[in-house]
Amino acid sequence: MEDRVSVRSLRDSFVRTFGSIPFGVSLLAVWAVLTLIGVIVDQGKESAAYFAMFPAPLARAILRLSFDNVYHSWWYVGAIALVLISMTTATFTRVIPRRLPPLRPVAIEAIPLNARIAVTMAPDAARTFVEQFFAKRGWKIRKRAFDGTEWTFADRFDWARAGVLVNHLAIVIIAAGTTLYWWKGFSGDAVVLTGGSTEIPQTHAILHLDDFRYKIAPIITKSGMVYQPIDYVSKLTVTGNDGVARAMTLRVNHPIDVDGTLYYQSSYGFGMRFDVLHNGKRVAGFLNQVLGEGDTLSIPNTNLSVRYERFVPTVDKASGQPAPDPRVNDPAVVLSAFNSGAPLGSVLVPLHTWIDLGGGWRVVPSRYVLFSGIQYRYDPGIPLVAAGAFTLLAGLVITFYFLPARLHVRVDPAGAGSTVGVAATTIKGYSIFETQFGELVAEFEKHVTRGG
Repeated sequence: MEDRVSVRSLRDSFVRTFGSIPFGVSLLAVWAVLTLIGVIVDQGKESAAYFAMFPAPLARAILRLSFDNVYHSWWYVGAIALVLISMTTATFTRVIPRRLPPLRPVAIEAIPLNARIAVTMAPDAARTFVEQFFAKRGWKIRKRAFDGTEWTFADRFDWARAGVLVNHLAIVIIAAGTTLYWWKGFSGDAVVLTGGSTEIPQTHAILHLDDFRYKIAPIITKSGMVYQPIDYVSKLTVTGNDGVARAMTLRVNHPIDVDGTLYYQSSYGFGMRFDVLHNGKRVAGFLNQVLGEGDTLSIPNTNLSVRYERFVPTVDKASGQPAPDPRVNDPAVVLSAFNSGAPLGSVLVPLHTWIDLGGGWRVVPSRYVLFSGIQYRYDPGIPLVAAGAFTLLAGLVITFYFLPARLHVRVDPAGAGSTVGVAATTIKGYSIFETQFGELVAEFEKHVTRGG
């Protein structure tokens, strides 16, 4: 017996906690925050990338809490599981009993929206009149007898009682979509140099960048000249799972689909080829090497190194400093020199000139190479999330624009006639239906007086 009481107590505690609306909303908030973190924090990067993007304490927190791969973390999966448990508990213990109440007699005078109407008809005729009156106005009529007393129940928008259930179903569908992405989906970034190729690790698709073009338009504003990027276009040869190479064009806001994975044009930049000279002679081994911004070139057999800081498309001829024009007119690069890791300084070096490192060593920026920055994403849960969003919208429309109401009607004999007792209930309280109830009673009384 004690074991039965203990199990019942444990069940009641579980229902009170997980069936609580505030608790369920709190879980949804946690899920939303984790999803937002996944949007703000770039996912799947190397540890060093987070230390470059964020202060060290924040970067360590991101890595320790698995926020660098939040959609695959136990935090995210656990939040979804708790949301589903809470919604299921609340649906079956609170929502369904309240939204879909059984037909039962009520104390008419105890309900705030009530009226008693005297009619000259006999009880059976009055009941028939009640049924016809409400049926003509779109109310669903059901009759029940309790302890020998006949009740008439009239429901309007009874189907709309399921609106909140539709909302719950929508959240379940969305959760299923995000879980499917967690299970099967992936995303990432790729950089492809013009004339080069890259392989996507998750799909083994090969992207070869045949050509890259971009357009920038100068625009006069009140604050001066600004340069607005108009278009980035990558001419690609793409080889998918079928092994067939296809020519495809990738541009901003026009992704391409390769075996169900979407590829987006996200950025572009300038790689740089350098010549390394020693005593005026070119050193072999550097001809085809392309550095990206932030990469370091080590000088062989020395402690010297040069870091390619950034590309400068245009140098102002008057000042000799970088100009704001991002179009390539008179290009240069910013290089930093180091000796055994100690900085020697930074300098702006025009293309085909050099930086002299001493000891007969010179580094010459010889040619820039455009690269295309591409983001890719495979999300098999998108159809489910879209279906869930439309389902949620339908549920919200049902919930906010349709008011389910129930009339409890009992006809009692009263002398030569009858008394019709009417009480109204809704799922949103009494005040919201007060005006409609008053108009309905007045119309009923008017038709009774007219005799139909």
